[in-house]
Amino acid sequence: MIYAIGDIHGQLAMLNDTLRQIEADGGPDANIIFLGDYTDRGPDSKRVLDRLIAGRDAGRNWRFVMGNHDRYLLRFARQGVQHDPRTASPINWLNPRLGGTNTLASYGIVGEPIFATHTPNTMQTLLHFQTDAGALTPDRLQQAAAEAVPEAHLAFIDSLPLSIETDDLIFVHAGIRPGIAMPDQDPEDLIWIRDGFIDDQTDHGKLVVHGHTALEAPQHFGNRVDLDGGAGFGRPLIPAVFEGRDCYLLTAAGRVPLTP
Repeated sequence: MIYAIGDIHGQLAMLNDTLRQIEADGGPDANIIFLGDYTDRGPDSKRVLDRLIAGRDAGRNWRFVMGNHDRYLLRFARQGVQHDPRTASPINWLNPRLGGTNTLASYGIVGEPIFATHTPNTMQTLLHFQTDAGALTPDRLQQAAAEAVPEAHLAFIDSLPLSIETDDLIFVHAGIRPGIAMPDQDPEDLIWIRDGFIDDQTDHGKLVVHGHTALEAPQHFGNRVDLDGGAGFGRPLIPAVFEGRDCYLLTAAGRVPLTP
């Protein structure tokens, strides 16, 4: 059996409830794969990463893949990168829609981003970050993030693989490019893809288990299972368990089959 948890997005209380559900179903040694996007939007990105790293270091049977939001934090803290060219719209990581400001707040950097005027087709650029102690320039904000975010958190994110495979399943944050062997996949697709994957009905040989594309609830599409039920927007974090390619959701009422 393999348990899987979709996008957590800084929701520590939901994560703790989900881990209790899994332990009740599969015991303390349950094999869990986390599908990325541990940070942003929710209030507790720092404590989510603390929880995941503590579980890893305690020898729990937990594995992780990287999500695009996790890489946002890594690149901002280390390099001051505010944008990713694969973001669907040219907004800044600190824009409330992406949630970087909430992540910084979880590390004690509290403020409001002030952006330069921009058009819908130009990148949103940070002018300064207004805090109670004054305005931080982008360079100073990056420095503050580098000081506030523990190196252990950045090293954890930096160490994460982009996919995990079993005999029956491919676990990945966003999805895969159909028709391309896993060793030849573009790493950017693995953490970003939507078009060309979520609208494709190809049998990939293995069932692809992913997050990234938020739904109202997890859904099985025949060739893939999307476990991003929108926890980043306040909807429940619902774990799944796989026995071969058979999928079940864990609920308060017990296992519920998830079928196409």
